[in-house]
Parts: sequence; C-alpha cells; structure tokens
Amino acid sequence: MSSSTISVKQLPPLRYDVSDHNLSDAKMDFEALLGEQNVISDPAQCHSRSSNAWTPARPDQKPAIILIPRSTDDVSAIMRICSKRLIPVTSYAGGTSLPGALISTRGGVCIDFRDMAKIICVHKEDMDAVVQPGVGWRELNACLEKDGLFFPPDPSPDARIGGMIAMSCAGTNTYRYGTVKEWIIALTVVLADGTVVKTKQRPRKSSAGYDLTHIIIGSEGTLGLVTEAVIKLTSIPINQHVAVATFPDVQAAVKTSLSLVNSGLLLDAVELLDHMSIKAINVSKLSSKEWEELPTMFLKISGYQNTINDLIAIIEKTSNRYGCKNFEATGDKDRVKVLWDARKNDGKAALSMKKDPSDIFIPSDAAVPLSRIADLIEESHRLAEGNGMTTSITAHLGDGNLHVKVICAASQRKEGEDMIHKIEHMAMAMEGTVTGEHGIGLKLRNELIEEIGDNAVNMMRS
Repeated sequence: MSSSTISVKQLPPLRYDVSDHNLSDAKMDFEALLGEQNVISDPAQCHSRSSNAWTPARPDQKPAIILIPRSTDDVSAIMRICSKRLIPVTSYAGGTSLPGALISTRGGVCIDFRDMAKIICVHKEDMDAVVQPGVGWRELNACLEKDGLFFPPDPSPDARIGGMIAMSCAGTNTYRYGTVKEWIIALTVVLADGTVVKTKQRPRKSSAGYDLTHIIIGSEGTLGLVTEAVIKLTSIPINQHVAVATFPDVQAAVKTSLSLVNSGLLLDAVELLDHMSIKAINVSKLSSKEWEELPTMFLKISGYQNTINDLIAIIEKTSNRYGCKNFEATGDKDRVKVLWDARKNDGKAALSMKKDPSDIFIPSDAAVPLSRIADLIEESHRLAEGNGMTTSITAHLGDGNLHVKVICAASQRKEGEDMIHKIEHMAMAMEGTVTGEHGIGLKLRNELIEEIGDNAVNMMRS
C-alpha cells in the first residue's frame, strides 16, 4: 500500500553537479540568455547574496554565480538550464531574512531579482496591483499614496515583495490588517524545471481547485520562485496618530497593552520595546529623538477626529492606571514619522549593541495565544537576567509575537542559542509557534518537526 506522505528516509539522495566544468559551461548558457553584465561571479558579491548582518554565512557558503533576470521568461529559462545541469538555486530580493533562508549551502547559482522591481499596473477601482518580486513595500506605498491606497504588510524597511511572500511575513500592521497571506490574490511562479504556473486570475475570491496561491506563500522558495504577484490594496488610514507611553517596568507595559487589546478598541498597531531595545535605538542614532530608556508602548490609531480624541483619552487613562511615566499622542505627520520610525528601526538598531565586530546576533520569533504573551515575556526576561549577554525584547503585543534578540561574543554562541531554544520550547508548550513571521530557514528545521510533528512535515514533502 502506498503512503500518503513521504518521510525523508524514503526520498532518493539529492544529486547536484557544482563542478567547475559544469558551472563554466552553464555560465556560457547564462551569458547567452542574459548578457555578460547580468552574470556575476565576483566572490565578494556572491557571498553578499548568501549572508547578511543578522545571519552571516560562512565564507564557503556562497553561490558560484549571480544571475540577474528581467522577466518571468528569463527565470524560466534559467531554471530549465539549472534543472538539466543539476545546479542548485537560491534567490535574493531585499536580503533581510533572519533565519538563514538566504544561505547557499550547496553553491550553485543565486537569482537576484533587483531588475524585476516594476509595479506593472495598479487597478485603482479594483483596489489591487500587479508587481514584480523586487518591489519594496515602502517604495510601493510611496507610489500608491497619490491614489489614496496602500499595501498594509510592513516587515523590515528594506524587505521586497518576493521575500515577503516566500517567508509569509507580517509586521507592525498585523494587529489590524493581518499578515501578507491576507493581501495576495494570485501569483506567477516558476517551478524547479522551468514550468510557469499562474495560481489564479484576479478575483477577490475563488473556489477553483487547490488554493495554490497560499501553498506558495511561506514555502520559502522550496516550491518555486515568485516572478509576479497580484496584491490587494486598501485605503490609506485617515488622520493617523501615534501614541507612545513609557513605563517603569515591562510588566506594566504589557498589562496596559493587553487591557487595550482586550477592550475591543479599534487600534491599528500595538507594539512594545523593552528598555534595552530603546537603548539600542539611542546607541544606533537611527532616531532623531533621544529616548528615555524605559519599556515603551507604541500604538497607531486612525479615524475621524472625534474617534481619535476618545481613543487617546482611553489609552492615556489606561496607561496611567498601570503607572505610565510619560505619554505622548500626535497626529503631526513629521512627529508621527519620528516616533514610528524608532519602532521600525528596532531590528537594525539591535546590531549597534555589538561590542566587537565578531559578536553574533541570535534572534527569536516565537508567537503564542494572546493570553500567554505576558507569561512568555516574563519568562524570557527571567532567562535574560544575569546571563552576561546583551538581551533585548520587542513584542507585537496585538498578535502575541515576541522577538528576543541576543548579542553575544562568539565564544558565548552556545549559551545564546540555548537561551533562544528555551524560549522557543516555552512557546510550543504554550500552544504557540517557534516562528510567527520570520520563517523556518535553515535554523528552525528541527523545531518545525517538534512543533507540528513528523506526519505534517512528511505531508509537506509530499
């Protein structure tokens, strides 16, 4: 009897040919297809497509060749060549991945989508757009602003649509708008053998066959490469305000935030940075404001002015109930940008806490049911106390997602990784996940099996 799923033991050994001879011949094929200027083999550039400041790759973990396509047809032709020659492929867009998804462990080629960064069309009346994978979400929203539209998912400031789809990203807007899954209508995907698949047409809903669109989202490049996306848009929030409150300790900030979340108020975002995250913002100089180094709650709200006034009053009253030290709410666009940019630059700021260039950054991305986020934060802080490592915490409190970030000397790598593993196991014990928005990559493969079980992982392999 045949099995419905496939275990790794049943799979035939993977075969690659990354010999100099094979790659040299393939390079000539690529140059004929793309032009010599779009085929790069400089070692430094190759390593930069496999590594970033958050998850550096070893010197030997790099592609041999970078390829720069301009169209779906180019990507399809590249994949046909690689399939025929047994050459492994990775892809690159914004390069902001945290769990090691960029790392080229088997050499081969990297497809860089830098020249596939066009907003192909915007259907204003349908509130959707067709974009290529190299489009950045910030650049997209700057283009859409004149039409009063925007694309809500807001991960790392430098993220691109292709990577956002591959990693099933989220961001600070998730509390109100959901993750990127909720904002993708259809995809054009190139499979490993070069086959081009369009997952569906452009309707807002469809029951036509398998939901291939959402199978591709979050597959991290293992099922195919996205070369075009039809994305949903929505109206820019009116009269957007930001409220910021500082607290004497993290517990007070968490209690305030969860009280607001559970009240049923319509908030756009509910975020928390602990005192070490705020210190990193100051050290990095990424904010024009000098912040008081205390646990800080960041909220976004929007709507008609009467509604805003009521919300601000409730937020301030609730904050004061839990010992708020300072409170600010503003609708001034310049001030809103200053305050919210501090929150958005948290990931980059964390790197400024390195005491030596050789120090390493170890992040976590656990998410739990809302009722357990306070427990996870408290236990994470307990683990961080007195460990001799620089540890900071950021939380998307509205959706139960927690980022614990460890900066430590290379000699402390094991202690740092052990701490992060403990947090991940606590999250799973709380019926949560090891990754709310960053993805599995190379670093969380074993934890994926622990979280969802062999049968679910084997079904993915099938």
